[in-house]
Amino acid sequence: MSQSGLIVRIAAKGEGATADGRYVPLAAPGDVIEADGTLTPGPDHVEPPCRHFPACGGCQLQHLSERALADYVHGRVAGAARGQGLDPGEVAPAHLSPPDSRRRATLHAQAIGRRIVLGFREQGSHKIVDMRECHVLAPELFALVDPLRRLLESWLDRKLAADIEMTLADQGVSIGLTGLKADDLAKTEALLDFARDNRLARLTLDSGFGPESRWEPEPATVTLGGVPVALPPGGFLQATRDGEQALTDAAREWLAGASSVADLFSGLGTFAFALAGPKTKVLAVEAARDAHLACQAAARMNARPVHALHRDLFRNPLRVEELDRFAAVLLDPPRAGAREQVAQIAASKVARVVYVSCNPASWAKDAAALITGGYRLAALRPVGQFRWSTHVELASLFLREA
Repeated sequence: MSQSGLIVRIAAKGEGATADGRYVPLAAPGDVIEADGTLTPGPDHVEPPCRHFPACGGCQLQHLSERALADYVHGRVAGAARGQGLDPGEVAPAHLSPPDSRRRATLHAQAIGRRIVLGFREQGSHKIVDMRECHVLAPELFALVDPLRRLLESWLDRKLAADIEMTLADQGVSIGLTGLKADDLAKTEALLDFARDNRLARLTLDSGFGPESRWEPEPATVTLGGVPVALPPGGFLQATRDGEQALTDAAREWLAGASSVADLFSGLGTFAFALAGPKTKVLAVEAARDAHLACQAAARMNARPVHALHRDLFRNPLRVEELDRFAAVLLDPPRAGAREQVAQIAASKVARVVYVSCNPASWAKDAAALITGGYRLAALRPVGQFRWSTHVELASLFLREA
């Protein structure tokens, strides 16, 4: 066997990589590139479960075994730390969400003649893969794909192009349609019939002026930390309940005993409600007004020790003197990271910091700033919520050195 042709790892974008720097699409660790350029599969190269792979952009790694997929998620996180000169220590095994568990997704629909194609886009393309099966969506979401296709075909609009946001709420599936116009009575009635027949939790329509609710028999909520929280249209949730549990379990474990926690970029309160309790008060800081108000109302209605603060942490981060009032900080910023806020934390006296991230690269830069400021990376847990995808998340614990 030629070691020069051996695939030794999966690169960040999902290609197989050899030790001498060659990249091969759809290769798995242990595969071998032969002299004639063909690929001989190794023990971690498996048959993809979905007929749409690899065209569909929803998945890039269905050809990997469970072991290789977990190694990829683990390696992305550990590698990001080492790329910034950090010693990640002993990184916990990767947590992978199971198939058929994604509770939120955005699909795309387009008219091709009289036909509607509906699904994810191809990787790096605007072309839509007409979804006939899916092994990542929760069954409740996938069950609506064919009914949605039939609904849109009834529009008889050969220029139709729409985005479909699907979220699994406590009451069922919430659907948001963008780019679609219901400009007559027949179309309005078709939307209402569709929502009723499929027992939707909510149906909103955005024709260019923001989402307007067309169907919502009772207010849509999502339960976070045992608390039902109003779910605004487009509200952010962790991709799977399973992944959310893995991340909140880490936060609970690492922040146990903290009397006060500042939850920064708190969203609807995923971590705030998980952490709040008889001995722990939480300040939940969020810039998105709808999410802030939903968190605030849920805390009041359920008498939870969560104080919601509406504040843009990019323009106005919590300052050192504010942070020093807290026993611990949790932050879960957008993909770009939180450079300004991290600089304030690094200069503070906060004893424990839990940093949850959906981007190992931006996390590693912020982690380096915390370590320069006197913190130690004490724990690191990779999480693969977006199964078979190159999208990786993590939870990390930083402790201030004495």
